[in-house]
Amino acid sequence: MSDIKNIELDELKSKLSDHKWRLDNLYFVRDEKGNKVQFKLNEVQRYMIDNLWYMNIIIKARQLGMTTFFSIFYLDQVLFSENKIAGIIAHKEDDMKRIFRNKILFALDNLHPWMKKYVGGLTTDKANELVFENGGNIFVALSTRSNTPNFLHISEYGYVCAHAPDKADEILHGAINSVHAGQMVSIESTAEGREGHFYRLAMDAEKRRKEGRKLTPLDFKIFFFPWWMDKRYFLEDVHAVTVTKEDVTYFDILKAKHGITLTPEQKAWYLKKKETVSDGIFAQFPSTLDEAFSVTLEGSYYAKEMARVSTERRVGFFPVDPLYEVHVVWDLGMNDYNVLIFFQEIGQEIRFVDYYENNGYGLEHYVNYIRAKNYRIGRNVFPHDIMVRDLTIGFTRLQYLWDLGIRDTVTVERPKDILEGIEKVRTLFSRFRFHEANTKQLVDHLYNYRRDYNPVTGMWKNTPKHDASSHAADTIRTLAMSYNAPFEGDEKEGVHIASFKF
Repeated sequence: MSDIKNIELDELKSKLSDHKWRLDNLYFVRDEKGNKVQFKLNEVQRYMIDNLWYMNIIIKARQLGMTTFFSIFYLDQVLFSENKIAGIIAHKEDDMKRIFRNKILFALDNLHPWMKKYVGGLTTDKANELVFENGGNIFVALSTRSNTPNFLHISEYGYVCAHAPDKADEILHGAINSVHAGQMVSIESTAEGREGHFYRLAMDAEKRRKEGRKLTPLDFKIFFFPWWMDKRYFLEDVHAVTVTKEDVTYFDILKAKHGITLTPEQKAWYLKKKETVSDGIFAQFPSTLDEAFSVTLEGSYYAKEMARVSTERRVGFFPVDPLYEVHVVWDLGMNDYNVLIFFQEIGQEIRFVDYYENNGYGLEHYVNYIRAKNYRIGRNVFPHDIMVRDLTIGFTRLQYLWDLGIRDTVTVERPKDILEGIEKVRTLFSRFRFHEANTKQLVDHLYNYRRDYNPVTGMWKNTPKHDASSHAADTIRTLAMSYNAPFEGDEKEGVHIASFKF
């Protein structure tokens, strides 16, 4: 807006009808160093505004300016329309105050004096909310409000889903649902694991995109902005960076599988950043959408292990090899989810080739499911509580399974504590391979298996969170505990009551 004096009034009014011109010329923001600079749409922001839909979900690398963009864009819509309401939901109180003060209020205060008169003054100016003479209203909050916004932006929703699921529910069912069809919602976040509303909404949107389905005004459109789209992310001194064989393979896969060709300077920047953030590289600077959701939650038991599974491409096409038996490890919950994991041991590899979970069915259902797969079944591995007598049938569930034809079984002793079992799983992780299509749920559960969180103290507990992911993790732990040498031949009625080694 520094050259406003050089623009004739009629020409200026004409330009003011173009919202992209307004964004590039009217507003000032603070840059990363705290300096006052004129806001100009960067490449990512320009792509965003050219492709906006009614419902938008954005997965991104860090520091691409998405929250700044929507703060300025929605402020602009409120200023240059009548009776429009815009809301921004932040994930933390400090961020709520920062967004309002450093983005919205700063941009408004630094408008050219002539422009302030043109858009009209304020009727209400209170903490985190502005109401204008044109009937417009913009606010920043931590959750939904009773009014119905025309524009709603939700910042770091992935974080909210991971750390405050009750608040995430409130945002989904309250704030998002309060926006009528034909208005605009934007949800942006870095990814925080493979569970919760953010992951589900993103995957539903990605599925619609892949299938080429026409979007309704109530369907989310997905946007993904990887780190390499930002031209700032490069390092000129490429010779100062150590490149391993693993790094070369990673970049080769990006090019061959995803068509992503990086310059030596981009590769150098990425590897240096990886030295700094280590296992957090996928969380902060994903190269692909799948990588973005390969990140593990804070408090995750298998964070490093799953990161290596991803970087070493151990989730892929690992079909059943007919030359080897398929073993089944079970987890039978009482009034809870039951889990079956199908795996083969081929050399030193433990290949997970299939996965099934369900609830509300008797043991016959799971036996029939195994038979319907037509695999060459080997042993069935059970946790210790399979030996508990079931009062409803008068004998143990293991004996009942015997009557159903499950004869080659192994029962695993109870670990001294859960952490012992978790450590046992970690010792086997380098051997794990996952069939991408058949075991997606299992992979997601292992990403999301984590300690319980106390929101009052803000501390992680020393016990796992009991949720949808804990059942699959319990089953993997049973498998790991079965790897005790050697196999002992104590058999009763065809049932191995011992530890074993395949």
